Amino acid sequence: MIELRQFRQFIVVAEELSFRRAADRLNMAQPPLTATIKRLEDTIGATLIERTNRITRLTEAGLVFLEEARKAVSQADQAVLAAQRAGAGLTGALRVTFVASAAREILPSILLRFRERYPAVKLDLREAMTAQQIDLLNAQETDLGFVIPPLHGAENLSSEIVARYRLVAAIPEKHSLARYEQIRLSDLAHDPWILFAARQGPGLHRIILDACARAGFVPHIGQEAPQMETIANLVAGGMGVALVSRALATGGRKGVAFRELTGPGAPVEFELAIAYAQSSPIVDAFVAATR
Repeated sequence: MIELRQFRQFIVVAEELSFRRAADRLNMAQPPLTATIKRLEDTIGATLIERTNRITRLTEAGLVFLEEARKAVSQADQAVLAAQRAGAGLTGALRVTFVASAAREILPSILLRFRERYPAVKLDLREAMTAQQIDLLNAQETDLGFVIPPLHGAENLSSEIVARYRLVAAIPEKHSLARYEQIRLSDLAHDPWILFAARQGPGLHRIILDACARAGFVPHIGQEAPQMETIANLVAGGMGVALVSRALATGGRKGVAFRELTGPGAPVEFELAIAYAQSSPIVDAFVAATR
């Protein structure tokens, strides 16, 4: 029976092509290392390493054994890691909800990082507005969510800010202000506004109202919509003006001009936060990946 230790020692000898250097790397004496390789060859019944006073090369059998030895060691390491994750509760499923802004801004890289670290965890993803997520978290129908503060009804939840972003103006491309690279927020005081529904997106709704108040006006709300995509489409249809995330603007959209904001009330910033009701090894691991 070949031991895992012997696999590891052979790999180092094969990589170094020197018993002396391999022994130094393994922090052991050279004679027992040489004896290990000899026992391996006797067990297998084939010469693995051609050598005279020194190693010259691996034989065909040695090359094949090296490839399989690396697979065996890797599989053994994976077995240990999988057992450790299971013992720490890092297997199973994780329910994650998110606002659309998170899906555009930060979620893809977080999911990639988490999947690389914890491939055994099944992710159940669902898009939902902040208010819906708070209800789901309080009812323990989701494990954690990406939300936009301020949060209402979240007294029993843990949350932390994970990112900050700026909003830009979205105006119809035929608007008189579209010829300018930057516009003041107050320039939009007399336009009809398309705003996030207060019930579904209370955070962005309040952020925009507060910014307009600092700019000296109360926006006339002509339409409400739950998603930035929908708002941008309504702007393209000439239904009014709005503030949307810069990430949405970078993709461009026919019929819409996106402009940076200056003057009183600007910049208009919003935050993304991660919130959860109960800590667990999986939740803690996801929060760490997010950080």
